Parts: sequence; structure tokens; C-alpha cells
Amino acid sequence: MLKLLLYCTLISLTVSPAAAQTENAAPAASKAAASPKAAATLLPRSPRQLFPGLFEAVQLGRVFSDNKTFVDAAPRQAPAAILAAWRREKARPGFRLKAFVESHFDVPTNTATTFQTNQAAGLRHHLDTLWTVLARPAAPATDSADKLAPFRSLVPLPHPYLVPGGRFREVYYWDSYFTMLGLAEANKTQLLRDITDNFAYLIGRFGFVPNGNRTYYLTRSQPPFFASMVQLLARDRGNAELLRYRPALEAEYRYWMLGSATIKPGTAAHRAVRLPTGAVLNRYWDESSQPREESFAEDVAAAKKSRQPAAQFYRNVRAAAASGWDFSSRWFGPTGGLGSIQTTDLVPVDLNCLLYNLEMTLAEAARVAGQAAQARSYTAKAAQRKAALLALSWDAKAGWFQDYNWRTRRRSAVRSLAGVFPLAFGLATPAQAARVGAELKINFLKPGGLVTTLSRTGQQWDAPNGWAPLQYLVIEGLMQYQQKPLADTVARRWTRLNSRVFAQSGKLLEKYDVLNVNRPAGGGEYPLQDGFGWTNGVLLRLLNREDK
Repeated sequence: MLKLLLYCTLISLTVSPAAAQTENAAPAASKAAASPKAAATLLPRSPRQLFPGLFEAVQLGRVFSDNKTFVDAAPRQAPAAILAAWRREKARPGFRLKAFVESHFDVPTNTATTFQTNQAAGLRHHLDTLWTVLARPAAPATDSADKLAPFRSLVPLPHPYLVPGGRFREVYYWDSYFTMLGLAEANKTQLLRDITDNFAYLIGRFGFVPNGNRTYYLTRSQPPFFASMVQLLARDRGNAELLRYRPALEAEYRYWMLGSATIKPGTAAHRAVRLPTGAVLNRYWDESSQPREESFAEDVAAAKKSRQPAAQFYRNVRAAAASGWDFSSRWFGPTGGLGSIQTTDLVPVDLNCLLYNLEMTLAEAARVAGQAAQARSYTAKAAQRKAALLALSWDAKAGWFQDYNWRTRRRSAVRSLAGVFPLAFGLATPAQAARVGAELKINFLKPGGLVTTLSRTGQQWDAPNGWAPLQYLVIEGLMQYQQKPLADTVARRWTRLNSRVFAQSGKLLEKYDVLNVNRPAGGGEYPLQDGFGWTNGVLLRLLNREDK
């Protein structure tokens, strides 16, 4: 709990004046007294905090086409020296900001761009090779002579890990679970352990799993799949894994439930929402109300077009990034478009299914530990969440689970593949699962697999795009409810699309156009990325199932 108290205090001190504010409530945890010195030892400073003025000049000046390039760059000198040089040189004739940055920072390049695919060796050989291409080593032992370590945005990890690929040069939370599915198929058992241990380390250090291991990601998390990672290990190695990771699981649960004990019905604080009935569900949230550092110029420009106050807009954008679905029409208000984004007003179906799974995992861990009372407590929490979520999110007319707006007290009109999470995690009734299966077949199933939503908005988490993690979870959900023929159809169409694109391009991609299987996917804030961790993991698991 101390880490969470220090975390909230530091955010209020260093990110923005409004960063630790909650809505309609101010839980005691966010007001806890903690010294700035103690808090500052917990979270390292981000690039914007380290390089004020220069940061804005580089990002808003579009020195690099992708704002993520600068925040990933490693300084060659201490920030004070670089800032002094910038202030001294910028007024001189002929000053070029890009040349200045490149002389004072090590600017990253994509290592994957140097990798040459051997298409003739086939898809499975490519999958096996990519584990090495996407692997990153553990951080070296702390070197007291390395005075620049505190100024790099990359948060070192104690064990090897995999990155998704392309512009994504760090580990990502929810991506990693789906990558791990492939590692399990490839018998990369040590790497499975390493990745899980890295996330346990991050929880131990920060009190939660950040979006990724970058300092600019330390104000938010991502979909909480850590319990699923532990379950993946436990299936092969036994229940001792539940005990090994139980402290980390409990710490992550405290993070998601922070403030829930003190908020009143109809209000929210941080990631917790207390409904008028008194039940508590969760939402996505970011502790900062500033533009995202990795997409700074885009956020500043978009805020000018939104009718929302800038801080509110930035918070909603950041919360959407925490969801992993950045961006999608599921987060937009009735007027549509990014300017109407309302992520923090919504109780997402998928998030609460994941937290139900976390509660059930904690209950099982308590049972394994012989602590029956704690097991009953977590089981009761899970049952309460399930009842509240099903009551609010199930639309009997549409035959679908939809996000719930806790402010308007209405379900969202947007249907997305998040509505299948109650099947994947076993919350749906058989009758509900049958309705969802029928809707999937009629509306979501396309030639290349399942479309993410039914709307074409130009956002990457909308039609016509399909994404590996959602295909996999839908397949798992259908299998749980004895809908194997439809599950097999989805799997077959998705693997055929992946294989076709590989045969044409030699690449496995972040996302795919499932409507027009001959066209590359589009949308989003950056070009289509190849690599790609979660695509590789899901594809290998599905291909191996086909072979059995």
C-alpha cells in the first residue's frame, strides 16, 4: 500500500496540478502524506520533466515524424548540460534543432528493419526466428559510474523480454500475454518465466504494471492480464505458481481498487466506480491530465478541436491508451470523433472481466495457501462484480454485452469485440453466449476473421481491422460455451489471412484488414507495424491446434 500512496503523491507533485484529482470524490489514499524526497525515489522523471522547453520544441516542431522517437532517445549528457547548450545555441544563425538533438542524444532505430525474412523457409521458420529478433536482454547490473542512467526513458528490467516490434522498442503489458501463448507453444519455458518475473518486478517497484517499461508510461497501466500469465505458468508447473506470484497479484488488485472503499454511490475515483446500487466496478484511468509525451503533437492538435476542457480531453485520451484500444469508436460520445472521447465515463466490459479473473485467481491462490476465509472473500468479490456487470452491460435486445456509461446510467450503443470477454472468462450464461455467437456470425465474421467494431471511423480499433488478441479471446470464449464450429471458422479465416499476407510480403503485422483480405490494414496514429509479438503468439497457438 505504501507504494500506491507514494505513487499518488508523486504524480500530484510532478505531472500536473490536476493529475491526482478524482471525480466527485477524493480518497484518503490520494491525500496521504509522503515526503517529496521519498516519492521522488519511486518514479523516475519522464523526458518532458527532464527537458522542459526543449521537449516542446522538438515534439511540436515535428523534428521527427514520430513523436515517440525523441522520448525514446538516450541523452549523451546530463539534462542540465543539454538544456544549457540548447539555450545557448538556438538563437545562433543556422541553428538546426534536428542536428542539435542528434548530436546530444542517441536516437533509436528499428532493429527489425535490418532483419531479412527467409520466405522460402516458410512461415513456421519465420515465427521461430522472430523470437530472437524481438528479444531484448536483461538490464546489466547497476553501474554507479553510469551517471546518465536516470535520464533514459527506458526502465531497465532484471530478466530478458520480448518487444512487439517496429516502433515499439519496449515491453508492453497486455501484448506480452498473447506473445507468451506462442512462447509456450515453442517450449520457450525460461522466457515465459522471465517475462512473468519482469512484471512481478514492476509491480514490486511501482505497485502496478505500467503500460510499458518507459518513464512516460508510469501514469497508467493496461488491460490486467498478469493473472492470466500466472495461470499460463500454473497449468504447466502446478499451483505453486499461484503462491509464488500471490503478493504481486494482491498488489495489482490494490492498484485497481485504490479509493474504492471511500467513494460514494454514483461517483468515481482513479480506476474505481461506485454504482448507485453500491456495487464497485472499474474503468480505465491515467493519473496525468497532460498530453501524452509519445504523441504530444497529435494530442495538442486534437485538443484544440475538442469542445472538452483540455485537461479532460487529455485524460480521456490517456485512459483510452490505458485500455489498449487507442483509438476506437467505443470510447466516443454521441457526436462521434476523437473530440468527443469519454473513456473515463465508461465501465468497460473487458476490463471488468479481467478483474473478475484476477479476483478468482486470488481466491484460488488463497485456497492453495489454506486460507479459506480469504478465498471466500475474493470469491464473493468476484460474484458481486459478475452480478453487477451482467446487470448493466447485457443488452437483451441486441444480444450483446456493451460498455456502461456510469454518468448517464446508460449502456453504450457501440458493439465491439469487448462484448465477447464475458464468454472468454466464463461470466455469461449459456443463453447469453448463444445470442453472442449468433451476433458474431451475422455481423462480425468477415472473410479474414472478426472485425473489431461495426463502424468505419478511420480509427485503428474499428472496422475494417482485426487484431490477434481479440480473435484469440473470441475463439476461447466460443470453445468454453461449446460453439466449436464457429470458433474453428474464426481461427481458420484468421490463420489463412496471416499466412496469405506473409506469403505476399514476408511479414506478420500488428493488425489486418479482415474485410478486404488483399489490402493492408490502416488507421491509427502511426504506420502499420510489423514484427509482431502478439500476432506471432496467437498464430503459432492456432496453427498448432489445427495440426492436432
